[in-house]
Amino acid sequence: MKTTGFGIGICAFGALLLAGCGSDTQTSAMDTGTTRGTLMVNPPLRIAAVDAATLKAQLSASASGQQLLLIAGDPTCGVDFNYMHYWTVGGNGEAASASGALMVPTGGAGCSGARPILLYAHGTDTDKLRNLADITDPTNSEGALIAAMFAAHGYIVVAPNYTGYDTSSLPYHPYVNGAAQSADMIDALTAARKALGHVLAAGTTDGGKLFITGYSQGGYVAMATHKAMQAANMPVTASAPMSGPYALLAFADTVFYGRVDLGSTVFTPLVTTSYQKSYGGMYAATTDVYEANYAPTIEGLLPNSIAINTLYTSGKLPPLTLFNSHTPGTNGEPSSGSAQLDAALAEPSDPNDPNTPLYRLGFGNPGNLVTNAFRTAYVADAATHPDGAVPSVTNLMPSSTAALPLRQKLAMNDLRSWAPTSPVLLCGGAKDPVVFFPVNTGVIEAFWANVAMVPAALVPELDLEAAPIGNPNNPLSAFDPLKVAFAHTEQAIFTGAGGGAAGQSAVVQSYHQTVAPFCSAAARGFFSQF
Repeated sequence: MKTTGFGIGICAFGALLLAGCGSDTQTSAMDTGTTRGTLMVNPPLRIAAVDAATLKAQLSASASGQQLLLIAGDPTCGVDFNYMHYWTVGGNGEAASASGALMVPTGGAGCSGARPILLYAHGTDTDKLRNLADITDPTNSEGALIAAMFAAHGYIVVAPNYTGYDTSSLPYHPYVNGAAQSADMIDALTAARKALGHVLAAGTTDGGKLFITGYSQGGYVAMATHKAMQAANMPVTASAPMSGPYALLAFADTVFYGRVDLGSTVFTPLVTTSYQKSYGGMYAATTDVYEANYAPTIEGLLPNSIAINTLYTSGKLPPLTLFNSHTPGTNGEPSSGSAQLDAALAEPSDPNDPNTPLYRLGFGNPGNLVTNAFRTAYVADAATHPDGAVPSVTNLMPSSTAALPLRQKLAMNDLRSWAPTSPVLLCGGAKDPVVFFPVNTGVIEAFWANVAMVPAALVPELDLEAAPIGNPNNPLSAFDPLKVAFAHTEQAIFTGAGGGAAGQSAVVQSYHQTVAPFCSAAARGFFSQF
């Protein structure tokens, strides 16, 4: 759910591909229907094309590209980048247009012919103009990552930009709305399958295997998509959700109790606006949730074509401060009426919790985003109708009795509501300060093991922070080299920032992005088994 790139930038990658821009000699047919999965133009526009040798040479020309090659391996295929437009639905079931990338591998054996499809869900992006298909855009680091990691190794990649982004007709983004976002993914897949055989790389076709993955917000979307496809009896070979907020209600409750994650001032308006537009009833006025200096523009703020740092510096959004450090019952603020609730709302101060400094970054005065009144109402509901994993573990289930509308919809979209029947790899890092690993990956794994009774072998978990296993009889030992490489990367970031407090701060700030390519490599290794 990070709002910036993936830590491994491919800034010069786009320059290589500019010569490949355009539709070449394609003749396209238009479809004016709005049925879900309709491909508006077939074949879609080919933006760029590159062969494997040139791709490797371009990546090798920069330090960041060399790092990506170390993780992804040398490209074995060329890639054609196609820009498709299709119809899907929004958060309230309304017809909506959307766009996305269709990356088609090209070349010899293992590249053309029948190939597996990789359906990819991207992470939180505040840039409304984001187009994963436009590999000529030097800021499109996630598009470059999935091209190098998957398409250049023989996977047909289908990656929607999501409704509410790029050219989409939807005026908002249905953020972590499981039904809408999984529909978008499925409709992108349907449209892409219609394009295969008609694109310029017509020799690459659907081989019948479907893998689903995604990072951060995309981890949630990938799991929601697997759930939806399984419910519809649509075959999924395997999936690998990465660092996602699967236990939505438990995660939100954790934050509102005061353990604030990095990025919370972006995620909170994204999800609240999404649910307001999708379902209604989250608030009567934006001032019911947000402080008066942010409320007037907050509903249409994200995603935005204005850079996120500009939104911060212009006072449209605070970069860190989610809650008021003058909590109820302190600094002249009126009490909630309950000493116990006032204590639950207090700014974190436990000196024995190493994450206390992180959580305290989310508190301030003035400049906080969410009002004390809304936070008090949220935590009061959480205390009365608790989640089954937060603040203490009981039945591991999201609350079925939540009264606050926001908590009701978080519970409805929480993914503790299904059990996979095909393999799922869960990957992330235990120290993630953006999407807390224990309360998301840990909770969904515990739910599957103890409530849904899913065999552990079907849903292996990879924590990049865990020690190498070193046991060839354990299939997760195959990921030991990634754990070692990840640890070396963390150390390099620490040392590069000068060590000490500055080094530790650099590790924390970059952690969520740093995990992405390592989990992507793990996903590809996992999929190679099937």
